[in-house]
Amino acid sequence: MLIPALDLISGQVVRLQQGDFARQTTFANDPLPLVKSYQDSGAQWLHLVDLDGAKDPAQRQLKLIEKITASTSMAVQVGGGIRSKADLEQLFAHGVKRVVIGSLAVKQPQLVQAWLHEFGPDAIVLALDVNIADDGQAYLATHGWRETSEQTLNATLAEFSQDGLRHVLCTDIARDGMLSGPNVDLYRQLKQQFPQIKLQASGGVSSLADLTALQAVNCDAAILGKALLTGQFTLTEALACWPNA
Repeated sequence: MLIPALDLISGQVVRLQQGDFARQTTFANDPLPLVKSYQDSGAQWLHLVDLDGAKDPAQRQLKLIEKITASTSMAVQVGGGIRSKADLEQLFAHGVKRVVIGSLAVKQPQLVQAWLHEFGPDAIVLALDVNIADDGQAYLATHGWRETSEQTLNATLAEFSQDGLRHVLCTDIARDGMLSGPNVDLYRQLKQQFPQIKLQASGGVSSLADLTALQAVNCDAAILGKALLTGQFTLTEALACWPNA
């Protein structure tokens, strides 16, 4: 699949470079026209990042999220500051099909493993964001990328795979929002080691050639954010070069 993505702050569509709130660009005051255009182009899924909710779960943009889910036939996955079972239940009640969980999977893995069993593997996406060290290891970042843990991506995937983990969104932080190309080697290695996982590649896609490269290493999906907003290519063009998307 190709999954268009919208990052939301105070109801506006924004992009952050490498997760830095100080490097914010606003692209639209209202996300609904973009949601409609992505649906009309043929997207099956939409990825929303609630950056207000990521900073403070009490500020989650629930009314806007529900407005979006009610306005589209696309299935919607949402991330940003998921910290409790109540957060998941709240988002599901507002029309969300999948909840994206990030830092909590690193900090409290047993809690997230329990949710995988309770809600099912298709209701949860683990967002595992990594910094690549000099030794080539991918270490997980947490807390809006402000901290890097000592846990490796591969060890975490091996652990969660025992609990039926199915969907993983993996971002190489150095590539995010930079339009510098995705980390194809990282995704190739992950699909070889964990072929059962449905892998969503995120960060750096800037051309149709990038999508072809991701397909060549058997990525299951690609998140398209800044490339669509800045007109690097259209979603229609992207879907045409990603069969069965």
